[in-house]
Amino acid sequence: MPAGVITRDCAEFLRIARASTTDFGPATAKAAFLVAPDGFAHAAQSASDNRYMAEAEAFDAARASRQHRDLQRALSASVPTLCFPGAPDTPDALFPNNVFATARTDARVPGQAPPRLIVGRMRHPVRQREAGRADIRGFFRDTLGYAEIDLSDQPHPCELTGALVIDRARGLGFCGLSERCDEAGAALMHEAFGLRATLLFDLAPGEYHTNVVLAVLAGRAALLCPDGFADAAVVEAIAALYAPNAVLLSSQEKQAFAGNAIALSEDVVWMSEAAVAGLTPANRSALAGAGFAVRGVALDAIEAAGGSLRCCVAEIY
Repeated sequence: MPAGVITRDCAEFLRIARASTTDFGPATAKAAFLVAPDGFAHAAQSASDNRYMAEAEAFDAARASRQHRDLQRALSASVPTLCFPGAPDTPDALFPNNVFATARTDARVPGQAPPRLIVGRMRHPVRQREAGRADIRGFFRDTLGYAEIDLSDQPHPCELTGALVIDRARGLGFCGLSERCDEAGAALMHEAFGLRATLLFDLAPGEYHTNVVLAVLAGRAALLCPDGFADAAVVEAIAALYAPNAVLLSSQEKQAFAGNAIALSEDVVWMSEAAVAGLTPANRSALAGAGFAVRGVALDAIEAAGGSLRCCVAEIY
């Protein structure tokens, strides 16, 4: 697979990005999978660098399970949505997008391998257990015929589409560095996804994942929360790339998880009910102007674990 460019230089990235046509692959996934919150509980290791997580007494496993079933039912209106069981020893497994991701073969390059399942390397041991799931690996390998790229045994954290937000239509990556992803891990993901260009940047202190502060929607719009980035120049570069459909979120909207959104089709953006309620009228109008209806699912019990709707969704390309 031809190597792309990975850089911290916003000007260089913008030059490549603006020259990248939307022929890299489908802008949205063909299906998705979830992992049920069967072991849902407060994970102290994850809480150590996730300021969005509630205290242990705020966790309601039964309510989280009901909301997760509602989420699967809702997302199935956009794409086929599968659900694997959870396990008591993996309390964060309901956020599988950090551990498992997929990438299509580039049809323009003859003789390539089949589509790929990418397995990430989690920072915390409590989440590293998830990468060993034989059922998920076997489903992609044996049922779907995907090749596997396993990053879970190397030492650099690379929490996949939590740390790396991808414009699938143009083959562009936006990778925020934190305790959950270092530069070497970012380079491994850039290569595994076969991206044309990846922009590296530091997240603001206290932010743990890029997908809380940035979402790229069907390759034509972006949600950004400026105070989630360490450098305002990065926000300006991403906003310039997606103008006029760059929607800037306030700190309050970010705290409600409005940035943790996903488009699974060309015309709908999904986020939690709290995120929808937190959107300003101007930003709701901006999404409508970009061609997106906004749909919400009640996820307050799940959000106690420090993630929201997008974190729950592993895309199948």
